[in-house]
Amino acid sequence: MAKSLAKNKIEVSTQEYLNIAEIKDNTVVMKDGTLRSVLLVSSINFALKSEDEQNAVIDSYARFLNNINFSLQIVIQSRELDIDNYIEYLKGKEKEQTNKLLKVQTGDYIEYIKELISLGKIMNKRFYVIVPYDPLTDKHKNFLSLISEALRPATVIKLKDKTFRNYQEMLDRRVDSVIGGLESMGVAVARLDTQSLIELYYKTYNPETSKHQELVDMDKLRVEK
Repeated sequence: MAKSLAKNKIEVSTQEYLNIAEIKDNTVVMKDGTLRSVLLVSSINFALKSEDEQNAVIDSYARFLNNINFSLQIVIQSRELDIDNYIEYLKGKEKEQTNKLLKVQTGDYIEYIKELISLGKIMNKRFYVIVPYDPLTDKHKNFLSLISEALRPATVIKLKDKTFRNYQEMLDRRVDSVIGGLESMGVAVARLDTQSLIELYYKTYNPETSKHQELVDMDKLRVEK
């Protein structure tokens, strides 16, 4: 009996505990019918900027906050940097090197990197801005349509393609506005596509597994019908 219960627990997919219904067309569809877009944002070294540059960044940030009328989520991920592939790449270059001096220098550089890693973990930080769209709080909708959708939120995830496109268009407008505001501060912004979104959530919820098992590219997947 205990073995049967343990087996059933193991068979429960992690996906059942997530709020994500599906990921398609560079958009995350949540189980409550809301949409999400994820932006990867670069950082800036604020301390190294001059006083005028710092004031310009602060002013741009203040204008950015004042110009948005919806909530945003800012996520910072700090992960141990995996440079095994980089080490293997260097070893390959070392073997290909015909110049003896460069060959020795490449070998010394590899040993230096290994020693540097042994002294402590090298962490890599990534910054994300999540832009949401909730059709239930859209100020452009009338009261009757909001009530109608509020009574059946679970059905929103089964949208017809035309309705999904309409919602996605509203989300895209928000994304464009956020990107413009962030770029005015001097940071680079990139919207994650479908493959990148899947990899992000996969590595977030499976940190250990993802180190040894990479996801297959979506274009290479074969779906049985």
